Amino acid sequence: ICYAFIVYVTLNAVKTIEKTLVSVMEQKDFAMEVIMVDDGSTGLPADFEAELAKLQVKLIRHERNRGKGAAIRTAAAALSADEVTHMIVMDADGQHDPADLPRFIAAIEADPDSVVIGCRDFEHAQNVPGSSKFGREFSNFWCKLETGISCSDTQSGFRAYPVRAFRELKFFCSRYNFETEVLVKLLWSGFRLAEVPVGVSYDKRVTHFKPGLDNFLLSVLHTALITRRLLPIPYKKLVKSRKTNYWKQLAHPVRFIKYLLAENADPVGLAASAAVGTFLAVLPLVGVHMAVILYCCIRLKLNKVMALAIQNLFMPPLSPFLCIELGYFLRHGRWWTEFTLQTCLAEMHHRLWEWLLGSLVLAPVFAAIAWFAVWSLATVIQRKRT
Repeated sequence: ICYAFIVYVTLNAVKTIEKTLVSVMEQKDFAMEVIMVDDGSTGLPADFEAELAKLQVKLIRHERNRGKGAAIRTAAAALSADEVTHMIVMDADGQHDPADLPRFIAAIEADPDSVVIGCRDFEHAQNVPGSSKFGREFSNFWCKLETGISCSDTQSGFRAYPVRAFRELKFFCSRYNFETEVLVKLLWSGFRLAEVPVGVSYDKRVTHFKPGLDNFLLSVLHTALITRRLLPIPYKKLVKSRKTNYWKQLAHPVRFIKYLLAENADPVGLAASAAVGTFLAVLPLVGVHMAVILYCCIRLKLNKVMALAIQNLFMPPLSPFLCIELGYFLRHGRWWTEFTLQTCLAEMHHRLWEWLLGSLVLAPVFAAIAWFAVWSLATVIQRKRT
């Protein structure tokens, strides 16, 4: 039996919390226990805690605001002490509909070793901010790159977590970036992804997301996760998962080629493969370009055929020459025009430094161009096929 507990995270959501909690308690067959984490709210009514007690809601309070991630971790610690197996997290700002709770229970019972994401229906929702739509697509892309798994709504706050993951994995984030960290690390550790459709309302939503600070923290987190993904260090596995055995597949060449061609072959996946292949091809990785590109594609689960094919566009001498020219200009303020034996061979160490300097500028530019070109072409082909 999977025990599902509902956890509410709130900061100054007095206007929406009571209505939301009443809706939850109507789900009597599913809401076995309700816990609300108050993340340092100010100006709460004097009888607030008594009213929660009437609704049979357990209250956990932070004396000061510590962030959404800290609130979720506090709830997980409390439930872990009670030997609870799963918790469902929902914001208390009225964005989510408690009537969707049975879908999470069904997903947990179908696969207890899964993290369940409530995918918000933006098509039928009104007043959806453009920043939310863009943010979701942007976050989905990075999650796919970091885990190799496609998730339709990585920014949804309506989720179900296996509580044991919080006991056995280490987390460092405490604000909104925690939801990205916990999702990626759970998928790394072998938990499967389950998605359920949920409704969403933005009519009376109040957000505490700080665009400047939180977007910076998310950028730092994605950089750290990508770096960790590229390191040849195994992850701590909490759930056994199947691994792709490339050596076995080599015994069936035709099947293996079909697998390579189809791997991550949606427009975004192909574009990401092209961008990574282009970026690495422009860098001065003399003699090891192919090996480095292949390694990164295996770690990031990218389309290897696309990445290895596109690197041919940046083979010597054109790409190195452009990088050296730009690097020389950045160093001396003028273009390199003295092509002599002295400048090419005797001063080779200078040319290598200029190649690196120029590539650090041109590699991201060429990668962005490759990403857009491949994404556009793949999207057009996909639309024609459908």
